[in-house]
Amino acid sequence: MSSGHILVVDDEQFQRRIVSEYLSRQGFRVSTADGGASMRDVLRADPADLVLLDVNMPGEDGFTLARWLRGQGPVGIIMLTTAGDTIDRVVGLETGADDYVTKPFEPRELLARVKSVLRRAQPAAPPPPPPPPLPFPPAVAAGPKPNGAATEIRVGRCILDTVKRTMVTDNGEDVPITNTEYELLKVFTDNPNKVMSRDELLDITSDRELGPFDRSIDIRVTRLRKKVETDPAKPVAIRTSRGRGYVFTPDGDE
Repeated sequence: MSSGHILVVDDEQFQRRIVSEYLSRQGFRVSTADGGASMRDVLRADPADLVLLDVNMPGEDGFTLARWLRGQGPVGIIMLTTAGDTIDRVVGLETGADDYVTKPFEPRELLARVKSVLRRAQPAAPPPPPPPPLPFPPAVAAGPKPNGAATEIRVGRCILDTVKRTMVTDNGEDVPITNTEYELLKVFTDNPNKVMSRDELLDITSDRELGPFDRSIDIRVTRLRKKVETDPAKPVAIRTSRGRGYVFTPDGDE
């Protein structure tokens, strides 16, 4: 069974009812709102794990509400946009949305997107506690770690700890990352200066559930750049290789 609280925000009553009934049948707990004011009322009483936001609503549109939501804390956001309107999709992602679905949409596609965003929103699990020390430690020859692998790796303005699965800035401030963000960073740091195609990244991170509809790699790279790059608009650590994929440059050389 699925789980989680989903809030559907749409000014069209029929659309709210259709989406709510379908997701409820999939095991989710679903609330609805017809605009910004009622959305805030619902969230004050019962915080949501994911919000489905229609873009074109009177008063506060979906973009305005997405910006407000992103400023309130971690919550998944999927924009519902008009089919073929590329501008809506781009602006939606820039305002903090995790994904978008174009109307009219297949219910199974919506469900796949919902599950993917909820999965990506889960924080990385803390490392297990170390085992208790042995009364008489076995004799082990001193030497470097296997393969000389570093446990702390610089990624842009941050340091990734591959043992603790955590990341901090140069100033020591914690940078929260999800399990899937860590997996993607690990792939990049294991393959420095190598162009990785989207298909390769999907295969290695075992994230093939959405098939041809999946845009999670592009969305995740955008999220990571906001965390590790000094200027996300001009990335130097995780770069785009046009028409080929992405490449991690440890030194950020131009």
